[in-house]
Amino acid sequence: MKGYFFKLIIVLIFLVLSASCKQKENQVNRQPAVAGQFYQSDPAELRSTLKVLFSKAIPAKDIQNVVAVMVPHAGYVYSGEVAASGFNQINSTKEYENIFIIGSSHHIAFEGASIYSQGDFITPLGNVKVNKQLAGQLIKKHDFFSNRIDAHAREHSLEVQLPFLQYKMKKDFQIVPIVLGTQSPEMCKKIAEALKPYFGSKNLFIISSDFSHYPSYDNAAKVDKATANAIMSNSPENLLSTLNENEREGIPNLATSLCGWTSVLTLLYITQNNPDVFYTHIQYKNSGDTEYGDKSRVVGYNAIAISFKEKKTKAQFSLSEKDKKDLLAIARSTVVQYVMERKVPDVDVSKLSDNVKTNCGAFVTFHKHGELRGCIGRFEPNEPLYKVVQQMAVAASTEDYRFQPVESNEIKDLDIEISVLTPMRKINSIDEIELGKHGIYIKKGSRGGTFLPQVAKETGWTKEEFLGHCSQDKAGIGWDGWKDADIYIYEALVFSE
Repeated sequence: MKGYFFKLIIVLIFLVLSASCKQKENQVNRQPAVAGQFYQSDPAELRSTLKVLFSKAIPAKDIQNVVAVMVPHAGYVYSGEVAASGFNQINSTKEYENIFIIGSSHHIAFEGASIYSQGDFITPLGNVKVNKQLAGQLIKKHDFFSNRIDAHAREHSLEVQLPFLQYKMKKDFQIVPIVLGTQSPEMCKKIAEALKPYFGSKNLFIISSDFSHYPSYDNAAKVDKATANAIMSNSPENLLSTLNENEREGIPNLATSLCGWTSVLTLLYITQNNPDVFYTHIQYKNSGDTEYGDKSRVVGYNAIAISFKEKKTKAQFSLSEKDKKDLLAIARSTVVQYVMERKVPDVDVSKLSDNVKTNCGAFVTFHKHGELRGCIGRFEPNEPLYKVVQQMAVAASTEDYRFQPVESNEIKDLDIEISVLTPMRKINSIDEIELGKHGIYIKKGSRGGTFLPQVAKETGWTKEEFLGHCSQDKAGIGWDGWKDADIYIYEALVFSE
């Protein structure tokens, strides 16, 4: 019997090892094609070069919420400093779900784009994980995406970006490597529509492109500035028009003014008409600025950062101590008269400040012996604050579905808390939420729910628990529903009796 079980274990081990070997056989890692040409193949030398490039590069500017960078892809001795300046603008400590690296094919033309899904990318600094599952999903869903290995085999535009990421990023990351074979603006638009759902604070996009090829130093500077300005206008039409105009200028030796124009155009199709997207120019140089360059025949390089604008809120709203006492008195007189007589008392507005008569959203909360007894509020700032407080005092005492209506004999035991809300602001990343400072409003379709800022303090929840409970218990869209919902934050001026 012992012999039988021993043989069975051996067979199981063999089957597991065989399955593992088969899986590895099916995986084809993309080996470095231009190590030793565009950058050093020796790991120690490569790290040393990257250290020097980042030390010379433009440091991080005060740009919040960077979601994409446009960087060159030439040999490091020519464009490495400009590329490092672009990479300096990203948040190196952020844990991105994916880093999409997009470049235009230099070797073969084909319709659509190829997403490498067969394995990982290898560089002298080690393995770069490919999100093979997402790559496969995109290929399966869209017929213009393929998994052509030949599109990636010799392509340098993606490969040269990887050591910068490996050197810069402090967290593990995975990539979605995309090579565009198309020369069609319409196809770029289709590719943009497919990638647009992934363009946001959870992911990072790297757009790989050099600018002018082979004009003189002065002509390159002129052409590259015009092209960069067109890109930063966030208009695909402006870019296409500028590229055509550059060609019509008849500039000597100008082979192209943007070698990765299809990749850049795809980005612009993603970001156009989005008022929250902002383009920031970081650095320009060309190969003539290096000791190895010939000023009579240069290649241009620009680094550009793409970010989400921080929305400015109105001037800070405040309430004096008298304002707070007036609002608490209004809430108490309202609940007393409504519970006992079903009437809402009149308010002498002549004794109220302008702030109390300002249109604001507010919540009114009742506690009884320290326990919640009712809480209802309104976000929309479409009525004067004192009126909203009256209406919410009535609603919290009689319409909160979680509790029976307040009875007259309970009024003396109620403690009243008022939360006056600042305007809501949609966020692009949960990193913007400060527990205890921000309330959240989660909206998905017709469903929505909120937690006031003080909920996080009272419960001691983590940020994920704060979001999960709001999503599940208030919005009714499940614990993880917030992950693909719209999230808004607001602050509250909270005061009580």
